[in-house]
Amino acid sequence: MITVRDHGGGIDAAMLQFGGERADWLDLSTGINPVPYPLGQIGANAWTALPDRAAATALEAAARQFWSVPAQAAVLAAPGASALIARLPHCFAAGKVSIPPPTYNEHAAAFVAQGWTVSDQLPQVQVVVHPNNPTGRVWQAADLTGPITIIDESFCDVIPDQSLMALATRPGTVILKSFGKFWGLAGLRLGFAIGDPPIVAKLTEALGPWPVSGPALQIGAQALQDQDWATETRARLAADTARLDQMMTRSGDVLVGGTTLFRLYQVNSAADWQTRLARKYVWSRVFPYSQTWLRLGLPQPDRWDQLGSAI
Repeated sequence: MITVRDHGGGIDAAMLQFGGERADWLDLSTGINPVPYPLGQIGANAWTALPDRAAATALEAAARQFWSVPAQAAVLAAPGASALIARLPHCFAAGKVSIPPPTYNEHAAAFVAQGWTVSDQLPQVQVVVHPNNPTGRVWQAADLTGPITIIDESFCDVIPDQSLMALATRPGTVILKSFGKFWGLAGLRLGFAIGDPPIVAKLTEALGPWPVSGPALQIGAQALQDQDWATETRARLAADTARLDQMMTRSGDVLVGGTTLFRLYQVNSAADWQTRLARKYVWSRVFPYSQTWLRLGLPQPDRWDQLGSAI
């Protein structure tokens, strides 16, 4: 039996409960940039031919430059960071893994499914989400002491100066990057594993040939070379989260964490808030381990009025 894990999204289920058409709904339950990178023209060969090595090499080169990847570190492009998370536990002999909660639940689920025990007592593997989802906690190099360290930087592109990419040369270290969050193209399914060459080699073998689609190779390489778009996007996200904070805290709710792609608020009742927002077709994120935490992403530029009305 497949276990359905707790995630953002789920607009179909929200529609069944609260009504409306998909176009009516404003999905703020994820931390995806609501102004995605412009796709431009995608060459016909990207759709009709098997992805070639030249396109994969171009994407890797763009990734190395954008994230300042050390020359000694290996880079692997994959069909989303989730695909890498699912396969990483297979790269090591099962034992104990440290995954400080609360955090993104796929890491623990992937390790437990392969017979690992989640424990802080002498773990063989340490996993951190940097910055953390949903709290926004930023980790320091001194915090990472495990013999094998997995650093999930899916949301780190909003704070590139805080990246721990310098640790990618350390033996036993793998850094994960997600293309879907910052560039707003979650449906493209593109992610990266960067770090210790022997571990990345195992992931490469597990993914098999052609792990990334032709369109993803082309779009990813183009976007990672567009530093101007990245700089402008960081500024816009910062301004938009300040606007969201003002709307939420005006009535006494408290900002307790997050990034400029999502915000975490302390409210009286998260369930009541989710229901009230949903009645105006705004979907939010609540958590099974907290009755008072409400997480909101950012709306599209033309839908702030809908959010303001719901709040």
